[in-house]
Amino acid sequence: MTLIDRLVLGRLASRIAATVFIIYGIIALVESLDTWRFNHVAEAQGLPAALLMVAMSAVRWTIKTLPVTVLMGAILGVVDLKARHELTIIKASGISIWRVVRAPALALIVASFAIALGAETVSTQINRELSPVPPGQASLLTPPGEIWLEQSDGERHYVMLARGMARGGAQLSAVTLFDLDSRDMPRIEADEALLEDGEWVFPEARVLSPDHLPRRLTDYRLPTSSTPAEISLKLASPDDMTFFELGDMLARGVADPMVRAAATMRLVKLLALPLVLTGSLFIAFAFTAGYRRHSQLGPAVLYGLILGFLVFVVTEMADRAGSTGVLDPLFAALGPALVALIIGITVLLYKEDGHT
Repeated sequence: MTLIDRLVLGRLASRIAATVFIIYGIIALVESLDTWRFNHVAEAQGLPAALLMVAMSAVRWTIKTLPVTVLMGAILGVVDLKARHELTIIKASGISIWRVVRAPALALIVASFAIALGAETVSTQINRELSPVPPGQASLLTPPGEIWLEQSDGERHYVMLARGMARGGAQLSAVTLFDLDSRDMPRIEADEALLEDGEWVFPEARVLSPDHLPRRLTDYRLPTSSTPAEISLKLASPDDMTFFELGDMLARGVADPMVRAAATMRLVKLLALPLVLTGSLFIAFAFTAGYRRHSQLGPAVLYGLILGFLVFVVTEMADRAGSTGVLDPLFAALGPALVALIIGITVLLYKEDGHT
Protein backbone atom coordinates (compact mmCIF):
# COMPACT_ATOMS: atom_id res chain seq x y z
CA MET A 1 0.00 0.00 0.00
CA THR A 2 1.46 3.34 -1.08
CA LEU A 3 1.40 6.62 0.79
CA ILE A 4 -1.43 7.87 -1.44
CA ASP A 5 -3.49 4.76 -0.66
CA ARG A 6 -2.99 5.28 3.07
CA LEU A 7 -3.88 8.97 2.78
CA VAL A 8 -7.11 8.40 0.84
CA LEU A 9 -8.10 5.38 2.91
CA GLY A 10 -7.49 7.23 6.17
CA ARG A 11 -9.53 10.25 5.13
CA LEU A 12 -12.47 8.20 3.90
CA ALA A 13 -12.38 5.66 6.74
CA SER A 14 -12.44 8.37 9.41
CA ARG A 15 -15.36 10.24 7.79
CA ILE A 16 -17.35 7.06 7.14
CA ALA A 17 -16.74 5.83 10.71
CA ALA A 18 -17.84 9.17 12.16
CA THR A 19 -21.00 9.18 10.04
CA VAL A 20 -21.89 5.60 10.97
CA PHE A 21 -21.29 6.38 14.67
CA ILE A 22 -23.58 9.43 14.55
CA ILE A 23 -26.34 7.47 12.78
CA TYR A 24 -25.89 4.63 15.27
CA GLY A 25 -26.35 7.06 18.17
CA ILE A 26 -29.54 8.46 16.65
CA ILE A 27 -30.95 4.98 16.03
CA ALA A 28 -30.06 3.88 19.58
CA LEU A 29 -31.91 6.91 20.93
CA VAL A 30 -34.97 6.03 18.86
CA GLU A 31 -34.79 2.37 19.99
CA SER A 32 -34.69 3.46 23.62
CA LEU A 33 -38.01 5.27 23.13
CA ASP A 34 -39.74 1.89 22.70
CA THR A 35 -40.52 1.86 26.42
CA TRP A 36 -42.78 -1.22 26.34
CA ARG A 37 -40.07 -3.49 24.96
CA PHE A 38 -37.38 -1.87 27.12
CA ASN A 39 -39.40 -2.29 30.30
CA HIS A 40 -40.41 -5.83 29.34
CA VAL A 41 -36.78 -6.94 28.90
CA ALA A 42 -35.66 -4.98 32.00
CA GLU A 43 -38.28 -6.65 34.18
CA ALA A 44 -37.53 -10.11 32.82
CA GLN A 45 -33.73 -10.03 32.57
CA GLY A 46 -32.53 -6.85 34.24
CA LEU A 47 -31.51 -3.34 33.24
CA PRO A 48 -28.11 -4.31 31.71
CA ALA A 49 -29.87 -6.77 29.40
CA ALA A 50 -32.34 -4.07 28.32
CA LEU A 51 -29.48 -1.67 27.55
CA LEU A 52 -27.69 -4.41 25.60
CA MET A 53 -30.90 -5.09 23.68
CA VAL A 54 -31.12 -1.41 22.67
CA ALA A 55 -27.47 -1.40 21.61
CA MET A 56 -27.80 -4.57 19.51
CA SER A 57 -31.07 -3.43 17.93
CA ALA A 58 -29.33 -0.21 16.93
CA VAL A 59 -26.51 -2.27 15.39
CA ARG A 60 -28.97 -4.18 13.21
CA TRP A 61 -30.72 -1.03 12.02
CA THR A 62 -27.38 0.69 11.41
CA ILE A 63 -26.33 -2.21 9.17
CA LYS A 64 -29.53 -1.73 7.16
CA THR A 65 -28.73 1.97 6.65
CA LEU A 66 -25.08 1.37 5.65
CA PRO A 67 -25.65 2.13 1.91
CA VAL A 68 -26.70 5.68 2.79
CA THR A 69 -24.28 6.24 5.69
CA VAL A 70 -21.31 4.97 3.68
CA LEU A 71 -22.31 7.25 0.82
CA MET A 72 -22.58 10.28 3.14
CA GLY A 73 -19.27 9.50 4.84
CA ALA A 74 -17.50 8.92 1.53
CA ILE A 75 -18.80 12.24 0.17
CA LEU A 76 -17.51 14.02 3.29
CA GLY A 77 -14.14 12.28 2.87
CA VAL A 78 -13.79 13.24 -0.80
CA VAL A 79 -14.86 16.83 -0.06
CA ASP A 80 -12.21 16.97 2.67
CA LEU A 81 -9.57 15.71 0.22
CA LYS A 82 -10.57 18.42 -2.24
CA ALA A 83 -10.69 21.14 0.42
CA ARG A 84 -7.10 20.33 1.39
CA HIS A 85 -6.16 20.23 -2.34
CA GLU A 86 -4.83 16.71 -1.82
CA LEU A 87 -7.08 15.17 -4.44
CA THR A 88 -6.15 17.92 -6.89
CA ILE A 89 -2.44 17.20 -6.43
CA ILE A 90 -3.02 13.45 -6.79
CA LYS A 91 -4.91 13.86 -10.06
CA ALA A 92 -2.43 16.48 -11.34
CA SER A 93 0.38 13.96 -10.90
CA GLY A 94 -1.28 11.74 -13.49
CA ILE A 95 -2.80 9.18 -11.15
CA SER A 96 -6.14 7.88 -12.37
CA ILE A 97 -9.26 8.12 -10.22
CA TRP A 98 -9.49 4.31 -10.46
CA ARG A 99 -6.10 4.12 -8.75
CA VAL A 100 -7.34 6.49 -6.04
CA VAL A 101 -10.53 4.54 -5.33
CA ARG A 102 -8.80 1.14 -5.33
CA ALA A 103 -7.71 1.02 -1.67
CA PRO A 104 -11.01 2.29 -0.20
CA ALA A 105 -12.97 -0.15 -2.38
CA LEU A 106 -10.91 -3.17 -1.29
CA ALA A 107 -11.09 -2.12 2.36
CA LEU A 108 -14.85 -1.64 2.08
CA ILE A 109 -15.33 -5.09 0.56
CA VAL A 110 -13.38 -6.73 3.40
CA ALA A 111 -15.28 -4.68 6.01
CA SER A 112 -18.60 -5.59 4.34
CA PHE A 113 -17.96 -9.32 4.68
CA ALA A 114 -16.88 -8.81 8.30
CA ILE A 115 -20.12 -6.93 8.99
CA ALA A 116 -22.36 -9.39 7.14
CA LEU A 117 -20.79 -12.51 8.68
CA GLY A 118 -19.58 -11.15 12.02
CA ALA A 119 -21.41 -8.10 13.39
CA GLU A 120 -24.74 -9.18 11.94
CA THR A 121 -24.36 -12.68 13.41
CA VAL A 122 -23.47 -11.43 16.90
CA SER A 123 -26.22 -8.80 17.00
CA THR A 124 -28.79 -11.29 15.69
CA GLN A 125 -27.91 -13.91 18.31
CA ILE A 126 -28.07 -11.39 21.17
CA ASN A 127 -31.34 -9.87 19.94
CA ARG A 128 -32.87 -13.32 19.56
CA GLU A 129 -32.09 -14.16 23.18
CA LEU A 130 -33.23 -10.83 24.61
CA SER A 131 -36.07 -9.65 22.38
CA PRO A 132 -36.91 -11.90 19.41
CA VAL A 133 -38.95 -10.57 16.50
CA PRO A 134 -42.51 -11.93 16.59
CA PRO A 135 -43.40 -13.69 13.33
CA GLY A 136 -45.44 -11.52 11.01
CA GLN A 137 -44.33 -8.24 12.60
CA ALA A 138 -41.81 -7.57 9.83
CA SER A 139 -44.50 -8.04 7.19
CA LEU A 140 -47.12 -6.16 9.24
CA LEU A 141 -49.42 -9.21 9.48
CA THR A 142 -49.85 -8.85 13.24
CA PRO A 143 -49.60 -5.87 15.61
CA PRO A 144 -46.19 -5.28 17.20
CA GLY A 145 -45.57 -7.31 20.35
CA GLU A 146 -48.19 -9.98 19.68
CA ILE A 147 -47.44 -13.69 19.12
CA TRP A 148 -50.27 -15.97 17.99
CA LEU A 149 -50.19 -19.77 18.05
CA GLU A 150 -52.91 -22.14 16.88
CA GLN A 151 -52.67 -25.40 18.85
CA SER A 152 -54.43 -28.74 19.00
CA ASP A 153 -54.02 -32.14 20.65
CA GLY A 154 -56.28 -33.97 18.23
CA GLU A 155 -59.41 -33.35 20.31
CA ARG A 156 -59.23 -29.81 21.67
CA HIS A 157 -58.58 -26.84 19.47
CA TYR A 158 -57.33 -23.59 20.98
CA VAL A 159 -55.45 -20.38 20.13
CA MET A 160 -52.77 -18.77 22.29
CA LEU A 161 -51.79 -15.08 22.36
CA ALA A 162 -48.51 -14.13 24.04
CA ARG A 163 -46.68 -10.84 24.54
CA GLY A 164 -43.19 -12.30 24.86
CA MET A 165 -41.26 -15.50 24.33
CA ALA A 166 -37.98 -17.16 25.25
CA ARG A 167 -36.16 -20.48 24.72
CA GLY A 168 -37.14 -20.55 21.06
CA GLY A 169 -40.83 -20.25 21.89
CA ALA A 170 -40.94 -22.99 24.55
CA GLN A 171 -41.56 -20.29 27.18
CA LEU A 172 -44.28 -17.70 26.63
CA SER A 173 -45.14 -14.73 28.82
CA ALA A 174 -48.36 -12.72 29.29
CA VAL A 175 -50.42 -15.51 27.75
CA THR A 176 -54.11 -15.46 26.85
CA LEU A 177 -55.64 -18.77 25.73
CA PHE A 178 -58.88 -18.96 23.76
CA ASP A 179 -60.39 -22.46 23.90
CA LEU A 180 -62.54 -22.91 20.80
CA ASP A 181 -64.21 -26.10 22.04
CA SER A 182 -64.76 -25.62 25.77
CA ARG A 183 -67.74 -23.72 27.17
CA ASP A 184 -66.60 -23.98 30.80
CA MET A 185 -63.18 -22.43 30.23
CA PRO A 186 -63.38 -20.34 27.04
CA ARG A 187 -60.59 -17.99 28.12
CA ILE A 188 -57.53 -18.54 30.29
CA GLU A 189 -54.99 -15.90 31.26
CA ALA A 190 -51.55 -16.61 32.70
CA ASP A 191 -48.30 -14.79 33.31
CA GLU A 192 -46.30 -17.70 31.92
CA ALA A 193 -46.72 -20.87 29.86
CA LEU A 194 -44.08 -23.60 29.48
CA LEU A 195 -43.92 -26.33 26.85
CA GLU A 196 -42.95 -29.59 28.59
CA ASP A 197 -43.38 -33.18 27.35
CA GLY A 198 -46.18 -32.48 24.92
CA GLU A 199 -48.10 -30.18 27.26
CA TRP A 200 -48.46 -26.48 27.84
CA VAL A 201 -47.97 -25.97 31.58
CA PHE A 202 -49.46 -22.90 33.26
CA PRO A 203 -47.99 -22.55 36.80
CA GLU A 204 -50.74 -20.11 37.71
CA ALA A 205 -53.75 -19.27 35.56
CA ARG A 206 -57.07 -17.42 35.72
CA VAL A 207 -60.19 -18.83 34.09
CA LEU A 208 -62.64 -16.27 32.68
CA SER A 209 -66.14 -17.28 31.59
CA PRO A 210 -69.31 -15.25 30.98
CA ASP A 211 -71.35 -17.87 32.92
CA HIS A 212 -69.12 -18.21 36.01
CA LEU A 213 -67.08 -16.10 38.37
CA PRO A 214 -63.33 -15.90 37.66
CA ARG A 215 -61.36 -18.67 39.33
CA ARG A 216 -57.70 -19.56 39.68
CA LEU A 217 -55.89 -22.71 38.62
CA THR A 218 -52.50 -24.00 39.74
CA ASP A 219 -50.23 -26.16 37.58
CA TYR A 220 -52.81 -26.34 34.82
CA ARG A 221 -51.76 -28.55 31.88
CA LEU A 222 -53.11 -28.57 28.36
CA PRO A 223 -51.97 -31.25 25.88
CA THR A 224 -50.59 -30.24 22.50
CA SER A 225 -49.38 -32.15 19.47
CA SER A 226 -46.63 -29.59 18.81
CA THR A 227 -43.01 -30.33 19.68
CA PRO A 228 -40.48 -27.69 20.84
CA ALA A 229 -38.78 -27.88 17.42
CA GLU A 230 -42.08 -27.25 15.64
CA ILE A 231 -42.93 -24.34 17.93
CA SER A 232 -39.49 -22.86 17.34
CA LEU A 233 -40.01 -23.15 13.59
CA LYS A 234 -43.45 -21.52 13.76
CA LEU A 235 -42.11 -18.65 15.83
CA ALA A 236 -38.92 -18.23 13.80
CA SER A 237 -38.37 -15.03 11.86
CA PRO A 238 -35.67 -14.69 9.18
CA ASP A 239 -34.51 -11.55 10.99
CA ASP A 240 -33.70 -13.71 14.02
CA MET A 241 -31.55 -16.17 12.07
CA THR A 242 -27.84 -15.74 11.37
CA PHE A 243 -26.18 -16.15 7.98
CA PHE A 244 -24.90 -19.62 8.86
CA GLU A 245 -28.27 -20.78 10.25
CA LEU A 246 -30.02 -19.57 7.10
CA GLY A 247 -27.54 -21.45 4.91
CA ASP A 248 -27.95 -24.63 6.94
CA MET A 249 -31.76 -24.38 6.88
CA LEU A 250 -31.88 -23.85 3.11
CA ALA A 251 -29.41 -26.68 2.54
CA ARG A 252 -31.67 -29.07 4.47
CA GLY A 253 -34.67 -27.89 2.46
CA VAL A 254 -37.70 -25.74 3.31
CA ALA A 255 -41.13 -26.86 2.17
CA ASP A 256 -43.02 -23.63 2.82
CA PRO A 257 -42.43 -21.33 -0.21
CA MET A 258 -42.96 -18.14 1.83
CA VAL A 259 -40.42 -19.17 4.46
CA ARG A 260 -37.97 -20.29 1.76
CA ALA A 261 -38.31 -16.96 -0.10
CA ALA A 262 -37.80 -14.89 3.07
CA ALA A 263 -34.78 -16.95 4.16
CA THR A 264 -33.19 -16.87 0.70
CA MET A 265 -33.73 -13.13 0.43
CA ARG A 266 -32.01 -12.42 3.73
CA LEU A 267 -29.12 -14.77 2.90
CA VAL A 268 -28.46 -13.30 -0.54
CA LYS A 269 -28.90 -9.75 0.73
CA LEU A 270 -26.12 -10.29 3.27
CA LEU A 271 -23.88 -11.67 0.52
CA ALA A 272 -24.72 -8.68 -1.70
CA LEU A 273 -23.74 -6.13 0.96
CA PRO A 274 -20.18 -5.64 -0.44
CA LEU A 275 -21.63 -4.81 -3.88
CA VAL A 276 -24.10 -2.30 -2.42
CA LEU A 277 -21.49 -0.51 -0.33
CA THR A 278 -18.95 -0.48 -3.17
CA GLY A 279 -21.63 1.03 -5.40
CA SER A 280 -22.24 3.74 -2.77
CA LEU A 281 -18.50 4.47 -2.70
CA PHE A 282 -18.33 4.81 -6.49
CA ILE A 283 -21.38 7.09 -6.49
CA ALA A 284 -19.69 9.32 -3.89
CA PHE A 285 -16.54 9.62 -6.03
CA ALA A 286 -18.54 10.08 -9.22
CA PHE A 287 -20.45 13.10 -7.95
CA THR A 288 -17.77 14.85 -5.87
CA ALA A 289 -14.31 13.90 -7.17
CA GLY A 290 -14.55 15.60 -10.58
CA TYR A 291 -12.72 18.79 -11.47
CA ARG A 292 -14.70 22.03 -11.02
CA ARG A 293 -13.77 25.63 -11.85
CA HIS A 294 -15.68 26.86 -8.82
CA SER A 295 -15.59 25.57 -5.25
CA GLN A 296 -19.33 25.06 -4.86
CA LEU A 297 -19.95 21.36 -4.23
CA GLY A 298 -23.48 21.70 -2.88
CA PRO A 299 -25.37 20.57 -6.01
CA ALA A 300 -23.07 17.60 -6.61
CA VAL A 301 -23.34 16.48 -2.98
CA LEU A 302 -27.12 16.88 -3.10
CA TYR A 303 -27.40 14.83 -6.31
CA GLY A 304 -25.25 12.10 -4.80
CA LEU A 305 -27.31 11.96 -1.59
CA ILE A 306 -30.58 11.85 -3.52
CA LEU A 307 -29.30 9.06 -5.73
CA GLY A 308 -28.01 7.14 -2.71
CA PHE A 309 -31.35 7.54 -0.94
CA LEU A 310 -33.15 6.26 -4.04
CA VAL A 311 -30.86 3.23 -4.15
CA PHE A 312 -31.64 2.57 -0.48
CA VAL A 313 -35.40 2.85 -1.06
CA VAL A 314 -35.26 0.57 -4.10
CA THR A 315 -33.17 -1.92 -2.11
CA GLU A 316 -35.71 -2.02 0.72
CA MET A 317 -38.63 -2.33 -1.72
CA ALA A 318 -36.88 -5.19 -3.48
CA ASP A 319 -36.21 -6.77 -0.07
CA ARG A 320 -39.93 -6.71 0.72
CA ALA A 321 -40.84 -8.10 -2.71
CA GLY A 322 -38.23 -10.85 -2.53
CA SER A 323 -39.17 -11.84 1.03
CA THR A 324 -42.82 -12.30 0.08
CA GLY A 325 -42.04 -14.22 -3.12
CA VAL A 326 -43.24 -11.51 -5.49
CA LEU A 327 -39.77 -11.32 -7.04
CA ASP A 328 -37.10 -13.97 -7.25
CA PRO A 329 -34.94 -13.45 -4.11
CA LEU A 330 -31.70 -13.66 -6.10
CA PHE A 331 -32.84 -10.94 -8.50
CA ALA A 332 -34.33 -8.82 -5.70
CA ALA A 333 -31.08 -8.88 -3.70
CA LEU A 334 -28.51 -8.54 -6.49
CA GLY A 335 -30.50 -6.22 -8.78
CA PRO A 336 -30.27 -2.99 -6.69
CA ALA A 337 -26.65 -3.77 -5.76
CA LEU A 338 -25.62 -4.13 -9.40
CA VAL A 339 -27.61 -1.03 -10.37
CA ALA A 340 -25.78 1.06 -7.75
CA LEU A 341 -22.44 -0.32 -8.91
CA ILE A 342 -23.20 0.31 -12.59
CA ILE A 343 -24.41 3.87 -11.92
CA GLY A 344 -21.26 4.75 -10.00
CA ILE A 345 -18.91 3.21 -12.59
CA THR A 346 -20.79 4.77 -15.51
CA VAL A 347 -20.68 8.28 -14.06
CA LEU A 348 -17.00 7.89 -13.19
CA LEU A 349 -16.21 6.76 -16.75
CA TYR A 350 -18.18 9.70 -18.08
CA LYS A 351 -16.26 12.14 -15.89
CA GLU A 352 -12.89 10.55 -16.65
CA ASP A 353 -13.59 10.87 -20.36
CA GLY A 354 -13.45 14.65 -19.94
CA HIS A 355 -17.17 15.42 -19.81
CA THR A 356 -18.64 17.74 -17.20
